[in-house]
Amino acid sequence: MSKINIQNWDVENPKFWEEEGRKTAARNLWISIPALLQSFSIWIMWGMIIVQMKKLGFTLGMPHQTAEDLKTFNEMLWTLPAIAGLAGATLRIPHSFLIAIGGGRNVVFFSTLLLLIPAIGTGVALQNVHTPYHVFAVLAVLSGFGGGNFASSMSNISFFFPKRMQGTALGLNAGLGNLGVSVMQFLIPVAIAGGFFGSLAGAGLPLVEADGTKAVGTLVFIQNAGWVWVPFLILSAIAVFFGMNNLKTATPELGNYASEFSKTALLVIFGLIAAGIGAYLLTILKLNMWVVLPVTIIIALFLMNVLSPRQVKGSLDRQFTIFKNKHNWIMTVLYVMTFGSFIGYSASFPKLIQDVFGYLPDGTVNPNAPNPMAWAFLGPMVGALIRPIGGWFSDKINSGSKVTTGSTVVQVFAALGVAFCIVKAKSLATPETYWWPFFALFMILFVATGVGNGSTFRSIPYIFPKDQAGPVLGWTSAVAAYGAFIIPNVFGQQIKAGHAEYALYGFTVYYVVCLFLNWYYYDRKNSGIRC
Repeated sequence: MSKINIQNWDVENPKFWEEEGRKTAARNLWISIPALLQSFSIWIMWGMIIVQMKKLGFTLGMPHQTAEDLKTFNEMLWTLPAIAGLAGATLRIPHSFLIAIGGGRNVVFFSTLLLLIPAIGTGVALQNVHTPYHVFAVLAVLSGFGGGNFASSMSNISFFFPKRMQGTALGLNAGLGNLGVSVMQFLIPVAIAGGFFGSLAGAGLPLVEADGTKAVGTLVFIQNAGWVWVPFLILSAIAVFFGMNNLKTATPELGNYASEFSKTALLVIFGLIAAGIGAYLLTILKLNMWVVLPVTIIIALFLMNVLSPRQVKGSLDRQFTIFKNKHNWIMTVLYVMTFGSFIGYSASFPKLIQDVFGYLPDGTVNPNAPNPMAWAFLGPMVGALIRPIGGWFSDKINSGSKVTTGSTVVQVFAALGVAFCIVKAKSLATPETYWWPFFALFMILFVATGVGNGSTFRSIPYIFPKDQAGPVLGWTSAVAAYGAFIIPNVFGQQIKAGHAEYALYGFTVYYVVCLFLNWYYYDRKNSGIRC
């Protein structure tokens, strides 16, 4: 038995857990967290980058001289985080089933290395303000590698801990991993302020004033938004390779590294093809996102089910039994409400601040507008930090469903409050008057989504048997990740139409539906399931 591959793993046995399991589980968890944190940073970085692209005179390879050109340009910028969201969510579909096929340590190592591709590619592309849109769109798709990693990471960690600790362990992995969004939104403004990578990253770009002229003496090294992650990714990949383990209980056919890595790569390629097709349908054919979404999911599942080799297909068939369980679909809907909202708002928050408060009713720039770069990171930060507490508190009171009920009620009222602030702000010559209530309510919204993230994931190991809990954790996170695609798209469309608050009204209706589902199936007295 090698140290990398662990054959015997029985964490529900208290003696085994205390003597052998605890230390190994903790080591894998604390190596997994920074790898996942960087995954989130790469995935959601486009929400921050597009705010700067507009200020630095990027053209996306198209003219934007007329008012209509500028509207189209702004909508195209919004599509970049949406594309990354679509790709990350789609790649979570194969990642949901990778641990049983490739091994936990192997999958995390491989997926961490893949993040170097969008990090370096983005660093190169951002050196030229005339880089065409399709290059950024491709890089946004590749950034989806980061989003996909979450599903396999959560599935992997679920095998290391006993059921009674699932809420806390998964909450820590997911919550501190989610913190990558906030770390990214804090680190990118610091990284682009100076030429830290020298000639490798190229020269800085001057800011463009509202009248189209370039500011003198102010240089922004926006390419560092990509380059800054490269050294951290290399260190994380080394730590994963030498410090994590594969479990025989999670990966039954364990032991052939070449086979495990090749099968992992194949399924990731299937997800990438589906994501690329989805991005093409969205940006080139300009199909409605509600058409693109199911088509992309179906293509991913079709490629996996039909083109996978026999050995892989056998494992997938066993895991695909989750689709026959109605609770898989109910928990998917609930997790979309929590994580889908968290990741969608995280991707949208910087640009939403700019669009709501950055301009006056006549279309001119608001000189008193809050700086999105200074405030946007706080929302994802509080949402991520509170997530482990949501899982821990659910473990403490022995009920994830009760915590989910409370967090959902808060989401409903906070979303309506944010919508109210948007309505008021856009009608004033001084929209910044409503900045602080808008910001406070959005922080409450992030906190509620974070608590719900922890509580819903705590419920899953109590609803499903061990062999299904891992794939369900991955699948629910995969579908929920489409929030990073849907929410920026919805905001972009409604802002273009002049009614950003309509997006929040729609989200609120969804939250009310989820409140009923959670109560009826899990939280009412005679539901039959204690979770």
